[in-house]
Amino acid sequence: MLLQKYENDQPEKLYVLDYGLFKVHANGRVIGICGYLIETKIGRRILVDTGFPAKYAVDIVKASAEDSLGEFGEILEFTNANLPAGQLALLGLSPADIDCLVMTHTHIDHVGGIADFPHAPLVIGAPERALPRPLYWQGAQPIEWPEVETIEVSKDSDLLPGVRLLTTPGHSPGHLSLHLTLPNTNVLLCADAISRPAEIEERFVGSWNEEMAIASAERIMSIAKTNNALVIYGHSPEQWPTLNKAPLFYN
Repeated sequence: MLLQKYENDQPEKLYVLDYGLFKVHANGRVIGICGYLIETKIGRRILVDTGFPAKYAVDIVKASAEDSLGEFGEILEFTNANLPAGQLALLGLSPADIDCLVMTHTHIDHVGGIADFPHAPLVIGAPERALPRPLYWQGAQPIEWPEVETIEVSKDSDLLPGVRLLTTPGHSPGHLSLHLTLPNTNVLLCADAISRPAEIEERFVGSWNEEMAIASAERIMSIAKTNNALVIYGHSPEQWPTLNKAPLFYN
């Protein structure tokens, strides 16, 4: 058990957080940027991913130019309401209410608020944390690792009963996915290990490591099938509008 103080706890609710909308130039695909909040039986709260950096809520054009994000696509929707604090406010919560932060990986649309929870342990894949800095975007790495309690994950591990962290490298070196056993629902949070179902047929062309990505995806889908789990993909244009988003939840 990675978090010993959670050993008698279990997940009760899963909230899907709306971290904005992004359009990919190459294919016109409009994707949702998602994070998650896991609320446990005794009221602890685990945040999964943090979305884009807050500077994008101030000035999308300026921030995009600074990061050369326009070479890939454009942010269509991103305000203070799409920051972690804004999404938590929908639930009557604030960043201070977060007990643990899990980073699936450290690309720009996931890592923006990594330093905004200094009181909470950071759970991250060991190969990701071994990088000199978070990956961020296209070789630019402006963010430093925060000086916080850090729990590095090098193999499949239970964060607490009912929250299993899966090491799913391929999209990035230390990518993590999550398997949740809620009271009424099994859920597989793929994150970008499978951003959309078509990636499986496309064989993850362009991934950091295509062979690893294929193997990770096959393992995720096998676990999902065995457990009859709801699979939530990282950036599926078709699935995104259908998901229950905070303040709605899965349980």
